[in-house]
Amino acid sequence: MNIEFRDIWKAFGDKPVLRGMSLEIEAGQVMFIIGTSGVGKSVTIKLLVGLLRLDRGEIHWGDTRLDALGETELMPLRKRIGMVFQNATLFDSLTLAENVALPLRKHKGMRMREALREAEARLDQVGMAEFARRHPAELSIGMRKRAAIARTLSLDPEVVLFDEPTTGLDPVSARRIDRLIRDLSDSSGVTSIVVSHDLASIFSIADRIAFLYQGRVHLVGAPADFRGSPDPVVQQFITGRSTGEMETPGF
Repeated sequence: MNIEFRDIWKAFGDKPVLRGMSLEIEAGQVMFIIGTSGVGKSVTIKLLVGLLRLDRGEIHWGDTRLDALGETELMPLRKRIGMVFQNATLFDSLTLAENVALPLRKHKGMRMREALREAEARLDQVGMAEFARRHPAELSIGMRKRAAIARTLSLDPEVVLFDEPTTGLDPVSARRIDRLIRDLSDSSGVTSIVVSHDLASIFSIADRIAFLYQGRVHLVGAPADFRGSPDPVVQQFITGRSTGEMETPGF
């Protein structure tokens, strides 16, 4: 099912962030949402799962209007949307397998032995099976992020939201995360929505890219559309030039 943001407005106090943002994301795509800091990228994905509430507009997932749902109605839908946070939040007191088993026990009612068996299969999916009995503190940031992805995949989500998944990683670990995201779409048909500043990721695995600027989608298209765009605002972002043109406070 496609996801559609229609004329989304969101402000925090007197600071507008999204100002009429509209975007459609096709099922099974890897969609990157990019833009300068504070432009509303993370806000957008938090609005999708109801962690934030919009001021105006509509969010649709197939035939369901998400922004009109209350907490009780959102709960079953959230189980179908996984989210991988930037800091790869895991419980330090639990092994990786136990971390991945948690949602299986809570949401699928599995017994511990069955949940651990499934957890090890999910860790194997992200190349982490041999570390199943390790604790997060024993592992690198990149390995913890892969474990967090395994935990997210344990509930077989239809959509996965990635918030800066390669931030803080060395290039080899970052590209490994990229391959995992790409494989999710190619092998399982998962819709991936990725918030990122990582140009190597953006141009290597994205199906489409949405560039947010001044509260709206300034350009949406394939990586080739961005590389070939004559738009100075787009070129300033992807080349890293600093001319002051995009440095409007709050956007």
